[in-house]
Amino acid sequence: MKSAVALIFLVFQATLSSAQTAKPFVLGRIDEITSEHLVEKRTLNIYLPEGYAPNDTLTYPVIYLLDGSADEDFIHVVGLVQFNTFPWINRIPKSIVVGIANTDRRRDFTYPTTLEEDRKRYKTAGQSEKFIAFLEKELQPYIEKNYKTAKSKTIIGQSLGGLLATEILLKKPTLFHKYIIISPSLWWDNASLLKQPSLLLSETFRQKTDVYIGVGKEGLTPGDNPRVMEVDANLLAERLQSGKSKTVTVHFDYLPQEDHATITHQAIFNAFRLLYTVPEPK
Repeated sequence: MKSAVALIFLVFQATLSSAQTAKPFVLGRIDEITSEHLVEKRTLNIYLPEGYAPNDTLTYPVIYLLDGSADEDFIHVVGLVQFNTFPWINRIPKSIVVGIANTDRRRDFTYPTTLEEDRKRYKTAGQSEKFIAFLEKELQPYIEKNYKTAKSKTIIGQSLGGLLATEILLKKPTLFHKYIIISPSLWWDNASLLKQPSLLLSETFRQKTDVYIGVGKEGLTPGDNPRVMEVDANLLAERLQSGKSKTVTVHFDYLPQEDHATITHQAIFNAFRLLYTVPEPK
């Protein structure tokens, strides 16, 4: 009995000693940036690919992730990026992921609405112009100054994040090269964004731009003027596909086995397969 007790004690001591010497598992780093456009500090969760070295000559594409805090989409999207860059898969180039943590996503991801009831219901909404200025004039320059970035930039947005990514695509299409738009909340302001004129649709638009639009079986939207999310996403894809630019490629992906809550992971996996045909950093 004494020997058994002694053995248990030794195992406990070994376990305790091992726990005390264990090293933390580090997925990325956390930066903080002060924004003049948003008048606040914003947290960035940043994943650097295996082999990243500040003094190396290699540069890496950047994936900007909306809803990018640790308790939102950062961890599982980084897992998808890592998986798809494994040498035996080699579907996308090794990439830096910049997860933008939220403070008020409805404020940042929506443009002003003409619907009085929505203005009353969502009192902080409608300031996407400031957030887009933050992305363009503060965040992208910060990342390009502090990290080894290649030219290629991707944005990923789902739901209201998909609405914002669509707004950027139509209003400032050269801000990113690849747009992964998932279950976009195009119902906002009664889908007025679907009527937004855009340089992207013109014959003179020259930047190589790849767009993925994914939507699940999601049904009616919230609000006083309910719409069908699948229909709106399809209308967006059709409008983009009707554009005259020869440098814009649009992929529409309907995933009927997924809904608004489950679609993100599968859609991003599909988007990586469709958008990255040549997995080489530039």
